[in-house]
Amino acid sequence: MEAHRLTNNDVNMRRPEVVMAPQRLGAMHSNRISFVRTLIRKMAQQKWQVTKDLWQLSAQGFGHVIYKLKTPHHIYHLVVFCNEIEDDERNDRVIAEKWDVTFALVYGEVSEQLLAQLQANVPLQEAGRNPTNVLVLARANKSVRVFEHIVSHLAEGVQPTSDELVDVGYILRTTAVYGNGKFGIADFKILENNPDFKQSFSAQMCAVYLLREFSLDWIDYLAKQKGGEKASPLSNDLKRYLGVGNATGLGMAPYLINHPCVVDQWMSNREAALTLVLDCPADLAKHQALLFLLNKAVCHLQQVNTQNQNQEQLNHCSVNELQRFNGQLKDLISTSTTWRDLLIATEHLSLETQEILISCLIEIYPELVDAFEDQVNTHESLNLAKGKKVNDLLMLLDDKYRWAIETDFSKPENNYWFWYRSQDKEEPRLGVRGEEIGEERELPLDIGRQVYRLYYALLACPAEMTLAEFLLQKPQYRAIARRVWTLGNKVMGDIQMNVLHKQSLPMHLLRCKLSFFGATKFDPRSDRWVRVSFFQGAPLLSEIHDGEWLFPVLPQQAVVDKSTDAAVDKSIIALQESSK
Repeated sequence: MEAHRLTNNDVNMRRPEVVMAPQRLGAMHSNRISFVRTLIRKMAQQKWQVTKDLWQLSAQGFGHVIYKLKTPHHIYHLVVFCNEIEDDERNDRVIAEKWDVTFALVYGEVSEQLLAQLQANVPLQEAGRNPTNVLVLARANKSVRVFEHIVSHLAEGVQPTSDELVDVGYILRTTAVYGNGKFGIADFKILENNPDFKQSFSAQMCAVYLLREFSLDWIDYLAKQKGGEKASPLSNDLKRYLGVGNATGLGMAPYLINHPCVVDQWMSNREAALTLVLDCPADLAKHQALLFLLNKAVCHLQQVNTQNQNQEQLNHCSVNELQRFNGQLKDLISTSTTWRDLLIATEHLSLETQEILISCLIEIYPELVDAFEDQVNTHESLNLAKGKKVNDLLMLLDDKYRWAIETDFSKPENNYWFWYRSQDKEEPRLGVRGEEIGEERELPLDIGRQVYRLYYALLACPAEMTLAEFLLQKPQYRAIARRVWTLGNKVMGDIQMNVLHKQSLPMHLLRCKLSFFGATKFDPRSDRWVRVSFFQGAPLLSEIHDGEWLFPVLPQQAVVDKSTDAAVDKSIIALQESSK
């Protein structure tokens, strides 16, 4: 089925002030068209083949490994280097210089000469220089407690205890996955027409998925080296539960501000898919499938272990709300004309709960939403239309940017933060205005403040003055004028967030982007960095499929509340089978 085409006249789509509000962005969850899900579907449907091409590890697990990936179009290799480091050298911050594992996704064959070049540079990460046939450059550290627990148990021929796994949910945790032309690797343009990886971040997601497979092979290998004949491999159920961790900080947040057309496309695409679902009649035949997913979400949240009190409270609140909501689900469906009515019935609940319902509704209509996976890319040019006047731009600002022009930027709390780049790693940082150094290097991420200044500068000019004349007189407004005209004429437009406000949470931006990637198990470690999991619950390479694996839970967990309905129809059986 052809995907619905996005227009600014989609009256059934939710309004931008609802969708683009920072609190809602900070409550988003992965869904069927998140990047990890679309990658796995593509791999399954096109029958991508992955084989071990080289395994040169010592008995202690140090050395290098190569996996070969063959698609219908090209051949790639994941080259992994396992390094011996001291415990005090293991650091998730960008200032780290050594990692347990470094790896690269390479286009084409890996000759001995290329392998030697990679071996000399990939373990250095930012300090190295790599050839342009490297598509992705990344590194990861062990979750030492989980790693040692699994290996020691398997070496004795017993499976690890699930309680130890649920706290973490992964063996390796990535700290950066580069795919943007840094350090000599391939630029975005190289993948623009690549049929395998032309979609947003798909090459990076593929590299992380293959790393997950390596991490599972690695622990089986080490257990065999340690235990010999009595060792046993990790069960497939537990392998399936383990993903790849990721530690992400402020460096990710500016992307959403610096690439507004991309963000608009991602959000508009998701909203267009959701709109098709919400306009469908509320169908009791979907009750069991939806209930299965909602109960699975409850189990998932109950199993998320976070040190962040705010996130723990949010999860606890959502669990309580979902348990009540799920008990009423059949009656709510019966009294709803469309699924939109059901969603409206949750407006009094937390945003976390609303967003969980949205992900579940999207999941049960693959025939409507899957086509949207091909609409994530867009052009990023920002332009002003010819012949426009001051009044034209003022009318647009009044309609689309009230959140900015109604903010009083004379108040200190609305100018509290400034963003800048650190001198050591050129990474984005936050400083307190007037108290911390670096304000002279402030980054232009203050879109709300720029819009506010533009608006009042326009008000001081004649309404019939052309924008060309206005910008000739005040060239400092050229960039923001192009931005607001372009984004103001898009479906969702700019994120409606003043990032300078004292109570502004960069975590909302991180959560939004990570949900599009398909991250789960959000564990904020502060308001500036978070740990998540990728591919947790995803099918293994040996069983790859295009079915459901939303809201991963520990194996053998009961996810269906049998008190609500004893009947188990074909839809829930299909969902259960596809998640195995």
